[in-house]
Amino acid sequence: MLPNCIPLLTGGDLLIWKLHSTDAGQTWKVLKTLRSHHKDILDLQWSPDANYIISGSVDNCCIIWDVNKGTNLQTLDAHAHYVQGVAWDPLGKYVASLSSDRTCRIYINKPHKSKGIEKINYVCQQVISKAEQPLFKNSKSTKYHLFHDETLPSFFRRLSWSPDGSFLLVPAGSYKIGTGSDAVYATYIFSRNDLSRPAIQLPSASKAVVAVRFCPIYFNLRGTNSDCLFKLPYRIIFAVATLNSLFIYDTESTLPIAVLAGLHYSSITDISWSPDARYLALSSQDGFCSLVEFENDELGTPFSLSDGKVSDKDIKSLLQTANDTIVPIRNVGPVVDENSKMQAEEGADCMIIESVNTGTDLLESRETSAQRKADDSDMIKSTGSAQSAMTDSETNEAEEKADKMAAEATVNVKEVVSDCRKKKAEEGDDVATQPTGSVEEADLGSRKIEAEDKAEKQVLSSEEKEEKSQSSLDGKKSGPNEETAGKQISSSKSTPIPNKPARKRITPIAIDP
Repeated sequence: MLPNCIPLLTGGDLLIWKLHSTDAGQTWKVLKTLRSHHKDILDLQWSPDANYIISGSVDNCCIIWDVNKGTNLQTLDAHAHYVQGVAWDPLGKYVASLSSDRTCRIYINKPHKSKGIEKINYVCQQVISKAEQPLFKNSKSTKYHLFHDETLPSFFRRLSWSPDGSFLLVPAGSYKIGTGSDAVYATYIFSRNDLSRPAIQLPSASKAVVAVRFCPIYFNLRGTNSDCLFKLPYRIIFAVATLNSLFIYDTESTLPIAVLAGLHYSSITDISWSPDARYLALSSQDGFCSLVEFENDELGTPFSLSDGKVSDKDIKSLLQTANDTIVPIRNVGPVVDENSKMQAEEGADCMIIESVNTGTDLLESRETSAQRKADDSDMIKSTGSAQSAMTDSETNEAEEKADKMAAEATVNVKEVVSDCRKKKAEEGDDVATQPTGSVEEADLGSRKIEAEDKAEKQVLSSEEKEEKSQSSLDGKKSGPNEETAGKQISSSKSTPIPNKPARKRITPIAIDP
């Protein structure tokens, strides 16, 4: 970075501000305005010598800027989607970019001379997109995507080189343990010796990784883990930020040394270490920043470097792991379990505890439900045994009811017939004693005839009831199959109408004596 200069982003423009000292105090003024991107810039980083800046934008391009001249030196436009992260190798040989097109591109500097002046020229060396998933022995391996697609709910995929340039840390990973398993969010570690494929995968549990940052200070080895994958003379600490949590790792172990969660109400967007490694800042979409403070020697004792630099011997013997070395699958479980526990604790803190005896109430409810199930099973058994007895009793009761109904219908018919005969006899006596009458007597005769018609209708209805009761009794005795057949036959045939001669209505006529 240039002395007392900071870059600021405003849409597609990149503003370089410089600190000026005046009599009234210090003030910031715009030094350069770099315009070449057509859309918003999402990430940028200074070169190790602070003369250049690389930026990534929504216009799918990376641009390398000459800060002193304020010009566009080179445009890298190979990505097919947003460039959401860029990183500059601290040794000045590589630059890396990560896009939502699910690719990570590694560019190598092949400078060329123009008019006797050597100019930088970065050429794409590696396009990292897929990797082979080894299956069982003597079986074909399948390829899977290494990175999350554009549906990742974040605008940022901030990758980073280690301070000594030994390895590259890339977020937004999506690693599959097997062909039939779900993808696990991960962070990939690429060795400088082989940038074509990841050397190690660090799982990040339930949320995607959006940013990774290295601590600028080296620490002495603690010697607590003899099986560490990194063969370095010092410890390097780095932070991995997911959408909702923060993991802190070191190069001496594969499991995180610290996990922080529930710091913000919205997604985390970026993280940054202080130069003395005492603080770690987090920014979020909720509009707030958090500051994590470490106590003295909490992360370890600083590693002393001669002349403030790492020797070439240390850099060349950086990460001596095999190309196919990955974090064992058994190590995925503890990280996932730890994150699940943290999320459960966060939920418990946010919840209002209504009762202390929740466990006992739950146990009692389970016991009552079990008792109900047992009672229901006993009832089912008892009803099953009682059904056979009920069928016999029901048939007997039906037969008795049918006999009673038939007897009552017979008695009623006899009573109605006797009443009708008495009325007819009385009518005959009235006609004989009163051969002559008036119009009132004629009306009385018509009313008597209507009464006789009603009596005959009652006789017919009682006969039909007797027939129905007899048919229902026969149907129950014959069984369900014969009953249904009888219903079908009776429904298909119409009820017969009794063929009786129609009665002639006789109107009395007054006779003159």
